[in-house]
Amino acid sequence: MPSLAEYRISEFEKELTAWGFKSSHAARILRRYFDFGGSVPWDALRVPEALRERVTRERPEFASVVSSRQVAADGTVKLLLRYADGRSVEAVMMSDYREDRVAGCLSTQAGCAMGCDFCATAQGGLERNLEAGEIVEQFLRLRGEAKAAGKTLRTVVFMGMGEPMHNYDAMIEALRRIGGGELGALGWRQITVSTVGIVAGIDRLAAEGLRVNLAVSLHAPDDTTRARLLPAGRRFAIADILAAADRYQSVSGLPVIVQYCLLKDVNDSPEQAGMLADLLAARRMHVNLLHYNPTGAGLSGRAYEACPAERMDAFIAILRDRGVVAHVRRPRGRDIAAACGQLRAEGGDGI
Repeated sequence: MPSLAEYRISEFEKELTAWGFKSSHAARILRRYFDFGGSVPWDALRVPEALRERVTRERPEFASVVSSRQVAADGTVKLLLRYADGRSVEAVMMSDYREDRVAGCLSTQAGCAMGCDFCATAQGGLERNLEAGEIVEQFLRLRGEAKAAGKTLRTVVFMGMGEPMHNYDAMIEALRRIGGGELGALGWRQITVSTVGIVAGIDRLAAEGLRVNLAVSLHAPDDTTRARLLPAGRRFAIADILAAADRYQSVSGLPVIVQYCLLKDVNDSPEQAGMLADLLAARRMHVNLLHYNPTGAGLSGRAYEACPAERMDAFIAILRDRGVVAHVRRPRGRDIAAACGQLRAEGGDGI
């Protein structure tokens, strides 16, 4: 049974008309549904009681259930959402730099096929793509969490489980419902799409003309090291990925974010910092240096270690000395396995 999150206004109008009700009710129901984080305030809506009863009976607010809710010491909230077929994903709400704001991290697939060796999601492989409504439901759940805490969900990143570009159609449809003024009204600039570097996907996103932020997970300055860490690196050379990022930046006017997870004795040497600077010094891109969040042994059997603080400081100093804009992203939710690379949709205790 589809939830309300599966609908655009135009689609819901057709549904209501087929049921014998005025199509004008559709926009008011769906907009309030989005405004209230997945809850329809029926008492505040002037709609026929028969319509309320039918929507409530046949179009539930959510198709997923919250199987587990965990709260970290830093306030990060991780939700395990389970769908009717038994598949599950994790969505995360993180604190922002302002007390009244939070950020959300959304998943686009149950599992992931990219096989990144230091990422927990890769260990279970790909189970299936999510439908657009299933992605939207994550956003609504997090918006509801934020409202309950007296805060505003200000930004979202498609950076959770899965590769967004490998579920492009559903991802972009969810993105439009979340960011566009018709429903979610979050705003395009408040959304970031992250990819391991799927060149065709980057070009498709550029052609959309939406001006959302693009983040590219590079994690190494050379193809050999990158291919060991990210099997997808064997398909897409760094030069080709950065060329696609250049094209996206040219069309959108927005600086591309380069994600780089520092791993001890793997990609954190001064020489590698210099190589990364060579790649980016002439580009107006921002480097996010990420702390490694432990996930156990990767698919290769190797257990990675976090880069020591002094080595991270030296790495970022080299980048900045070469004119590269770089900063270290603060890890959030580590104690509940909600940080970058740790999402894996494991079961947990109840809410």
